[in-house]
Amino acid sequence: MPLFTVFTPTYNRAHTLHRVYESLQQQTFRNFEWLIVDDGSSDNTQALVKDWQSQSNFFPIRYVWQPNQHKKAAFNHGVRIAAGELFLPADADDTFSSFALERFAWHWSQISEIERVKFSGVCGLCVNEDGELIGDRFPGDWGIDSSSLEMNYRYRVAGEKWGFCRTDLLRVYPFPDHLDGHVPEGVVWMEIAKCYQIRFVNEVVRTYHQDAGNQLTNTANPASDAPGNLYWKSVVLRNELRWFWHCPAYFLIDAARWTRFRLHFNKKNVSGISYWPGGVGAGLIVLMAPMGITWWLYDLWKLRRINSQ
Repeated sequence: MPLFTVFTPTYNRAHTLHRVYESLQQQTFRNFEWLIVDDGSSDNTQALVKDWQSQSNFFPIRYVWQPNQHKKAAFNHGVRIAAGELFLPADADDTFSSFALERFAWHWSQISEIERVKFSGVCGLCVNEDGELIGDRFPGDWGIDSSSLEMNYRYRVAGEKWGFCRTDLLRVYPFPDHLDGHVPEGVVWMEIAKCYQIRFVNEVVRTYHQDAGNQLTNTANPASDAPGNLYWKSVVLRNELRWFWHCPAYFLIDAARWTRFRLHFNKKNVSGISYWPGGVGAGLIVLMAPMGITWWLYDLWKLRRINSQ
């Protein structure tokens, strides 16, 4: 059983996938597998991976193809079949330092086995292609033990970060893949954060590339991703309001977003799901409804403008 499953969801990314492969070849820590879930690629991804499988002699590469179902379904599939104790997502255009897995493993080992049951994983910092830090450092010198909720609302740490999560927890908290379109990752991470901490460390472990974009996510049309975004805002306004006074503007804007995405949402797809948060969250939605309606009208104007070009 490898310690890590390095998981890569991919869709027509044969021209960037080599970045992950080359980064994994250079790792100083070798107790891992590389699991690739191909979300219906039509390029030469499969042939490329088969060639790597025949060449790789120090880490196993597993490749699974599925019909195109979006990143959330690929992620859930990967979690179900992962062999590693720890699950490390690596996008198909990522690069990371040669000691990234070694440092992750070391930080995890520094948490005592008694305490480790309270932790979901370890998270580090990212830089851009010019080596510049993306977003904020974590509080403290070396970092801090905290939750994603506290990091978001109390410390307001922003920017791209990278880390792993226990595989067993991800099997308990899957993405809601019954929803159409993209589902934001915060739906999963914030749910886990209600019960578990993360060791946030001020070490750079990943280089984030912005040249290729994310082909498993479509954000050009807000209506196409409305179900997932509406679900996410419903969760925030239902479960996270105890953090309201740490960051009230955040929740007010999310209340406006709820109306925006609800107006984009195809009502025939509502079946069996409650998106109305009730309580204080419902009051915030009513308060911010004018902004949400204006936002929705702007989206419609923008889409008409794009379609007319």
